[in-house]
Amino acid sequence: MLTIRPEEPDDAEAIAQVHVHGWQAGYAGIMPEEVLGRLNVSAWAQRRRDLGTADPEHPFTTLLAEAGGSKVVGFASFGPYRVDQDRANLDPTHGELLALYVEPGHWGDGTATALLAAAREGLAARGFPTYRAWVLAENERARRFYARAGLSPDGEWTTYPVPLSGGRPPVRLVELRYAGRLGG
Repeated sequence: MLTIRPEEPDDAEAIAQVHVHGWQAGYAGIMPEEVLGRLNVSAWAQRRRDLGTADPEHPFTTLLAEAGGSKVVGFASFGPYRVDQDRANLDPTHGELLALYVEPGHWGDGTATALLAAAREGLAARGFPTYRAWVLAENERARRFYARAGLSPDGEWTTYPVPLSGGRPPVRLVELRYAGRLGG
């Protein structure tokens, strides 16, 4: 059975684990292997704690999907749209799905669909008429998922810099902005 619940302060490690596993499986062949291989769950968990994402005053909300009553198998983060993907520059007229990741063993079982539905409900409850999500252009699986959910590219794109080791310049991956309507 799948349960959707809000993030709590003690969830940072479980969220980071899903996030790292999602990146390693979902971005294999898209992102450089050296980047995926050096992802560290503890470091990502600390970054979440430092951001204070579990604080009720934080502008973004994270919902977790639990399977079997206690194992976190996915999460979705959402809130006001970040102009230029900057958390300090928020546009209160649009919502944004910041992240949606599911443990690879739960891909295709409805977990992502349930999380997206809960995030959409949360965005609509905040009064946003539309929402946006940035998706790596090469991530065909995610692009198909969002298209089935009613989102479509709106023509905006940017590049996501992926830092490399050894002082080499970052790899720049193209991200497409998807948009969808909320409510009726």
